[in-house]
Amino acid sequence: MFTAYGADHRRLRKLIAPAFTARRTDAMLPRVERITQALLDDLAQHPGGAPVDLRARFAHPLPMQVICELFGFPEGEPRAELARLVEAIMDTTATPEQAGATAAAVHTLLTGLVDAKREQPADDLTSLLVSARDDEGHRMTEQELLDTLLLVIGAGHETTVDLLGNAVYALLTHPDQLKLVLSGQVPWNSVIEETLRWSPSIANLPLRFAVEDIEIPGGPTIRKGEAILPAYAGAGRDPGFHGDTAAAYDIRRTGQEHLAFGHGVHHCLGAPLARMEARIALPALFARFPDLQLAVPAEELEPTSGFISGGLRGLPVRLTSG
Repeated sequence: MFTAYGADHRRLRKLIAPAFTARRTDAMLPRVERITQALLDDLAQHPGGAPVDLRARFAHPLPMQVICELFGFPEGEPRAELARLVEAIMDTTATPEQAGATAAAVHTLLTGLVDAKREQPADDLTSLLVSARDDEGHRMTEQELLDTLLLVIGAGHETTVDLLGNAVYALLTHPDQLKLVLSGQVPWNSVIEETLRWSPSIANLPLRFAVEDIEIPGGPTIRKGEAILPAYAGAGRDPGFHGDTAAAYDIRRTGQEHLAFGHGVHHCLGAPLARMEARIALPALFARFPDLQLAVPAEELEPTSGFISGGLRGLPVRLTSG
C-alpha cells in the first residue's frame, strides 16, 4: 500500500480501512489511558533527580504497546524484535547486507504472526487482515499481507514515538509556551499540530516516483519515472507558506497546516489514533511531573540515524527539580 498506485492502492487501502474506523479508534481510548498510567507509575519509581531516557521509558513503549495490542502481537521478545527491526528499516545508513538481513528477519517475524492467527484467530486486526486475505472476494497476495502488516504496525508506532518525543522536547525548550498550555490558555491540540508542523515524525520520504510529468510553476518539470524525495520537514517550515516565523515553534500560531500525515489518497489512516495517543499522553505526563526538565543541554541531543525519521535518538530528562 505504501508504494501502490491507482486501483492497487484502492484495493489494499479498502482492506485495511476497517482497522482504523472512528469506532475502533474510540474503543482504544481506555487502553491508551491504562497503558499511559502504567508507564507513568513505572517512571515515578525512578529517582526524581536522576536522568532517565523518556524516549525509552515512555514515548516508545506507549505507542508500541497500543499498536501491538491492536494487532494481537505477542508480548515479550517478539515485540522487542519488532521494535529493533522497524528502527533498522528507518536507518538509511545501513549497508546492503544489513538491509537484506533486516528484510529476511521481518519476513520471518511477520510470517510467524500470520501463521499463528490462521491457526488461532482472535479479536485483533491481524486476524481481520488474514481473513480478508483468505476471502476469495477480497484477495491480496501473501506478500501484500506481510507488507501491509509491516506498514501499519511499524508506521503505527514509530511515528507516534517521535511525535511524543518531539512535543516534549519542544515544550521543554520553550518554557513560556509550556506555561501557556499548562495554564489552559492554549489547548493540547495546538501543541500536537504545531509539533507536527515544526518537527514532523517523518522528515523525508523516499520511494516516491512520478507517474506522469509534473509541471511545477516557476520551477522544473519532474519527468515521468523520476525519483522524488518529499521533504515534509521543509514543507512545514516554508516561509512562503507559513510566513517569516515559519522556523519558530509557536503553539499560538493560527495556521498550523502540515503534511505530517501525508496528503490525498495516501493520507495516514492511523492519524486519529496517533493524535488520540498524544492527546492522552502529553497532559498526563506533565500533570504527573510538572517540574520535568532536560537532563542535558538541548544541543547535545542527537537525531535518529538516517534522513527518514525526524525524531531524537534519546530524550534524557529529570522528572523533578530535586
